Amino acid sequence: MNHATEPPPAEIDANYRMGFTVGEHSARHMRRILRSFLAHWRLPHLTDAAELALTELVANVVRHVPDRRCAVIVLLEPYGLRVEVADGVAGTVAAKGGDPLDDGGRGLLLVEAVTDRWGVEETPEGKRVWFECDA
Repeated sequence: MNHATEPPPAEIDANYRMGFTVGEHSARHMRRILRSFLAHWRLPHLTDAAELALTELVANVVRHVPDRRCAVIVLLEPYGLRVEVADGVAGTVAAKGGDPLDDGGRGLLLVEAVTDRWGVEETPEGKRVWFECDA
């Protein structure tokens, strides 16, 4: 179940930020929000890649953040799209190849494969994992 922890924005703008407590099915709702922004910004050709990358970042919060709280930031940039998922757990993450028979561990490899850039930034509260898709 999703639980928004901040009030919604008054109107669609060039950015979106919302705090969530995420659950197993939250990525579906996040994809819908992202798709709405991409349609409004006339960037629907970025939808598939951006939705897949966002799904992986939200899944990492569900799996690795004990309180499952995160902030999702969607930004329209001059070059295209930037999406950030910030959480309260410090540390870095890395794309790594796992055993092909493992059930998980390849999410950031997918993010790397479908986006133009991605990275991790430490913040005073934890970390921010982001990706960018060029228009």
